[in-house]
Amino acid sequence: MLGAWLGAACLFNPVTAQALQVTGLQTPESFLADPAGNGYFISNANGDPDVKDNNGFITKLDKAGAVAMLQFIKGGEGTTVLHAPKGMAIVNNTLYVADLDALRAFDTATGRPLLTLPFPNRQNGQATALVDVTYDGQGLLYASDTAANTIYRIDMAKQHAISVLARDQALAGPRGLAVHPKTGHLIVASWDKGKILDVAPDGTISELVSNGFFTARFHNLDGVDFDSWGNLYVSDFTAGKVWRMRPDRHFDVIAEYLPSPGDIGVDRENHLILVPYHYGNAAEMNGLEAPVKANPKKRTLADYGFSGPSSLQESEAKKGPAPK
Repeated sequence: MLGAWLGAACLFNPVTAQALQVTGLQTPESFLADPAGNGYFISNANGDPDVKDNNGFITKLDKAGAVAMLQFIKGGEGTTVLHAPKGMAIVNNTLYVADLDALRAFDTATGRPLLTLPFPNRQNGQATALVDVTYDGQGLLYASDTAANTIYRIDMAKQHAISVLARDQALAGPRGLAVHPKTGHLIVASWDKGKILDVAPDGTISELVSNGFFTARFHNLDGVDFDSWGNLYVSDFTAGKVWRMRPDRHFDVIAEYLPSPGDIGVDRENHLILVPYHYGNAAEMNGLEAPVKANPKKRTLADYGFSGPSSLQESEAKKGPAPK
């Protein structure tokens, strides 16, 4: 295994007794499950993740997690342009990919280019550098630009019209994006300050979790996603950890000593966590444990080491009615 998985039930290969791993990647950035259950996609920057060199590619895995095609979509082949692909989102049969100053769309079955959506320059005239993209299930895509402290909203019903959802120093280097399954708000992982933020549909920013004065729990947060039970997962690129936050905001480290975990994803249908290792040129799939349910059985005195009747009520009942 590429790291120590502490709170996850590993997907073991019966031959190697290892978690399922994908090797042969080149600077993998993001790992995504197809919601339709047709497989998985991994984006590869293939070199400098900030350079327009048109050599990025997307790896496609089959339903079992085996490599179906290492370079399923490849920059420079035919009419395909793909420089340094990072975050991805799937809407129906379309794969959206954040690629520096453009959002690109491809057919998930064939890899055929469908759309290139260029983004405007930043306010200082520099080119936009998109890092992640997510879909809210209601016709809106969201994309983050870490260096510009900006989150964009893309309205698919209006010919992919681009607007700014939030642009604020409080975003502290927004990187990973996910949509909260209950509130519909955008959940943002902060790269610069190690924060987890909530961004409402009107752009209002709220802190969910941040490092305290005496506790520097997080370093550079990268990917974020939810499982089917409502737990949130976030990867810490620099610390090499994956954290789980339960709905009651209790945190657990479920993996550590990982080599640069990037933009993680969760396969909610099969209860798997998907982790790309940026500098490790590999990726890994592990099973997620179901929440531990409380024992509904009422405790009795026997639970605390007392022998005899399980409760005072039972003891009194056995004595029978009091004599008259």
